[in-house]
Formats: sequence, structure tokens, C-alpha cells
Amino acid sequence: MTLEEIHSQEAMPETSDSTASSASTSSRMQSAGKALQELLISSHRRGCLTAGVYESAKLMNVDPDTVAFCVLAADEEDEGDIALQIHFTLIQAFCCENDIDIVRVNDIQKLAVIVGATSEESGEPRDLHCILVTNPSEDAWKDPSLDKLNLFCEESRNVNDWVPNITLPE
Repeated sequence: MTLEEIHSQEAMPETSDSTASSASTSSRMQSAGKALQELLISSHRRGCLTAGVYESAKLMNVDPDTVAFCVLAADEEDEGDIALQIHFTLIQAFCCENDIDIVRVNDIQKLAVIVGATSEESGEPRDLHCILVTNPSEDAWKDPSLDKLNLFCEESRNVNDWVPNITLPE
């Protein structure tokens, strides 16, 4: 028996009512989007966010144990940026290797509103393609939104969605 056959047998009972299943999935996605928004807001207030592809890569290389969650963001025009997609692939691999939950968001403008659109020093737009939520070991904090997102990611992995897409609420 192959892995695909096992998954199709397990999925059969759940998908008997596709309308209820899609409503449940939609509700789950909205809940995850709200939890992500809450996590980003509380992390931003605590100063526990690292924004930017290069800054995130440096932090993960130096101290991966402080990273609690990773968000990759790209708008439609970014989908054709090969260099950015390569960075995303490397970050995803690193997160998987270090047991860091990761999600994708397709609206950088909403992220900019949540975490601040400009850098404090220069006034230029910040790179929000990768955002890390950090959790320094000496100041361990538990955020209920982080717990919800960890559960969401675990459930997504159970259905072979390794980097789930989340839509942020309006």
C-alpha cells in the first residue's frame, strides 16, 4: 500500500459532505488569519519581530533557537521574482530542518499596516517578504495566537500542506 492510498482511505470519511468540509476549511483559514494578525501585533509591541529576507536569514543562521514562527509574504508581482523564490525555498528548508512553523501570506500591504510600513531610521519601506517571530529564551512568553497557529500548521502538515497560505482579515 502506498502513502497516497493510505491518505485517500483516511480522507474518505471526512469528505463525505464536501459543503461542510469546505465551510470548515474556510472557518479554519479565517481563524488562522485572525490568529496571525494578533500574533504579529503582540510580537511587534514586544519587539520580537525580525523583518526582511536577509535579516531573517542572518538571525536563523546565528540563533535559530530564538525563532518561534516564520511568515513568508509575496504579492502577485513577486511570484515571478526568481531570486525571491529561491530565498523562500532556502528559508522553508531551514525552518523545516529546525522545526519552525511557517506560513505564506499573499498581501504585503496588510502586513505593512500590521507591523509598520517604514523603517524608523530611514523612512524607507521595509522588506516584509520574510517576518520572524522571535522568542528569546531568557524571556519565554506564551501567546495563545502562537499556539493556535502552531496547531493550524500541524493540521496542515497532516494533509500534506507543508507551507499553508493564510489570508489576513480586513
